[in-house]
Amino acid sequence: MNIHTQFADVKRHDAADVAETAEEAIVTRRSVRGFLPDPVPLDLVRHILDVSARAPSGTNMQPWHGHVMTGAKLKELCDAVVEASLHDRASHEKEYKYYPDQFFEPYLTRRRTVGFGLYDLLGIRKGDTQRMVEQGARNFTFFDAPVGMMFTIDKRLEIGSWLDYGMYLENIMIVARQYGLHTCPQAAWPQYHRIVKPILGIPDDHTVVCGMALGYEDTSLVENSLRTDRAPLEDYMTFHTD
Repeated sequence: MNIHTQFADVKRHDAADVAETAEEAIVTRRSVRGFLPDPVPLDLVRHILDVSARAPSGTNMQPWHGHVMTGAKLKELCDAVVEASLHDRASHEKEYKYYPDQFFEPYLTRRRTVGFGLYDLLGIRKGDTQRMVEQGARNFTFFDAPVGMMFTIDKRLEIGSWLDYGMYLENIMIVARQYGLHTCPQAAWPQYHRIVKPILGIPDDHTVVCGMALGYEDTSLVENSLRTDRAPLEDYMTFHTD
């Protein structure tokens, strides 16, 4: 059976939210922070991951490893990490540094813009630490997505394989758009690797890279109205031409 025929009904889940071209998929990809409970067919999840593995990697090493969760296992992980994030955050540290110790321009402004934009939509005011912590804990429910994914990498691999990994993750997010699905890549999960690993059976010689939520967007949620800008091409690209 042709793969597009197999998943034709899935693509019609919300025809207005299906990306018809690669360019449309890239432009409409967003970090969605609230999902509908509607299940995603497991065969479709497998297909998205399988297609995404066509991502390039140095000498075709394919350094990605992952775990797909639904149902009871998803709830078990979420419950455990939400509890830790609300009551025991200080005792957990990430396995790797995602951000610099001090932000500098233009990255500081870009970071603040998206953070303030989200908090403004949610009505979270400066200094409202409790609301900020609670919103942060939403990461650890995968924003109520029906599918949660966790990605890991062998600790013996070097930075080149991490670059390859990013291309694989991007593929997942872009292919998902073809089927009317949305995602949210989440760098918050590695902080709780000591909880995540035993629940999912992840070996100690692997680093938790990130989590990712997958599902159908809940368009009724105000946080999903957030739209982020991109810097103009001239700000970051130099052309050397004749």
